[in-house]
Amino acid sequence: MATSDLKKRAASKGVLTDYVDQTGRPRQVPNETIERILEMMPASSPAAASKPINDPGNCYLPDDLSTWGWAVQLYAARSSKSWGIGDLADLREMAGWASSHGAGTLMINPLHASIPVPQQQASPYYPSSRAYRNPLYLRIEEVPGASIGATKELAKRAMALNAERLIDRDAIFALKMEALEHIWESGASADSRGSIEEDETVGQYAAFCVAAERYGSDKTKWPSGLAHRKPDAIADLKRDAKDRFRFHLWIQEQLSRQLQAASEVLPIVGDLAIGVDPQGADAWMWQETFVRGASIGAPPDEFNSHGQNWGLPPMDPGRLREISYAPFIQTVRSAFQHTAGLRIDHVMGLFRLFWIPDGTDPNNGAYVRYPAQDLLSIVALESQGARSIVVGEDLGTVEPSVRKEMAARRMLSQKVLWFEEEDPKDWSPLSIASVTTHDLPTIAGLLSGEDLRLQKELEMEPNEESIQALTKRVREMAGGTNREDVEEDAILAIHDRLGNAASAVVFASLDDALMVEERPNLPGSTRSENWSLALPVPLEELFARDLPAAIAQVLSERRP
Repeated sequence: MATSDLKKRAASKGVLTDYVDQTGRPRQVPNETIERILEMMPASSPAAASKPINDPGNCYLPDDLSTWGWAVQLYAARSSKSWGIGDLADLREMAGWASSHGAGTLMINPLHASIPVPQQQASPYYPSSRAYRNPLYLRIEEVPGASIGATKELAKRAMALNAERLIDRDAIFALKMEALEHIWESGASADSRGSIEEDETVGQYAAFCVAAERYGSDKTKWPSGLAHRKPDAIADLKRDAKDRFRFHLWIQEQLSRQLQAASEVLPIVGDLAIGVDPQGADAWMWQETFVRGASIGAPPDEFNSHGQNWGLPPMDPGRLREISYAPFIQTVRSAFQHTAGLRIDHVMGLFRLFWIPDGTDPNNGAYVRYPAQDLLSIVALESQGARSIVVGEDLGTVEPSVRKEMAARRMLSQKVLWFEEEDPKDWSPLSIASVTTHDLPTIAGLLSGEDLRLQKELEMEPNEESIQALTKRVREMAGGTNREDVEEDAILAIHDRLGNAASAVVFASLDDALMVEERPNLPGSTRSENWSLALPVPLEELFARDLPAAIAQVLSERRP
């Protein structure tokens, strides 16, 4: 095919034939990549949705918002009562502690559901469903109908897992599901019919859970009718496994109740992942919307020289419009439930996504345009309805127009001290601020050199020049220290600088407050510790330590 014809076809489908990377260098997409992506997209036109979007214009944002809070990886924040993993009761306890020290909010990782099979997915950003929640976060003893005597032995075995810093999700899942089944079979079914069952989508989700339990996570091994979501096959499954179907509805109801209880103590900012597991519930429920043969990711940048392939299937933008954005609306509406704010991971995905055809290196991927105005209107509408602010994670390769549109919509951008050259006092009030993120080095990991050492050990080819320059700059922020043994004064000095930010909300992390050297996640690596390291001490000890309280005092004094 002639190059000019290929470009015309690409333009008609929103496939970009070139782009500018994070360093400002123009990149040309190989013709082979463009052709493969075009083959994946159906012949239907993305021209019009079936009905217009009722657009309120702006996202919800209180006037003169200025507060601070803690960024929490909930799975890592265990107490002595946890069953091997931080849970929603732990979140409620953290909310009380944080509030008593002047914090105005907590921001947590996604609580999205994983596939209910013995091998649990560790990453909260690789979920089975973004519309429903993970049973691992339930506090079993607070589920109505729970009997301390009946769960005592299970609790003992589960709490023993707290002795290991590496979180064993498989073992925890087995223990919590056994406990939940016992509660259910002991009569909790009388409490199982709530408003959540009235939603048609949750019925589809519960059916997926039953099918996954029966046939496994590989849908190619499911009966054909179920795999292709045929109504008769689903109806037969619901009749045949009515009690188990209702069991999964009940679990979701309990998760909603426990999250609500935590959010009533202190406002919670939730997190919405950019995509879903191709074998999971959302990809099954809305299978006609997802594209086969490609994954989304990111092109090479300063911190990831090879680029990233996240293994998440993209949605077809044309098909999404044809069905009036139903999957997106359901997902966003669920994410806003019981939250005072929502962080949208990789918010650039509302504008364009980087598609990587199967078997292709991320260097040779291509961006595909999405109907940004419609998607932003949906986010704004749901935000206003929930009276919940919106944060767009806009780190990495970002078009200038993205941040301009975000500001126009009163959507907060994300400022990270590691990246910003200008004084925090000059940052936009339409932003949230933090020292680092879950994908970047902690303060202790950077200053000690441990993060760089680990990257070398894993042969990740880190950009040493950039890391050394960042380390030098951070040492200056910390008072010019050259010591590799990180001191509390350095941590406080950095948070003192952060507290000056003009941003609407400032977040400190529990990892930095405990001087943890490991990141929660090291992108591009497959190490078992990713998303699986608990904080080094239980919450009871964290609450009693001086440094977290000192950080709280610094930020409380800096924020109006």
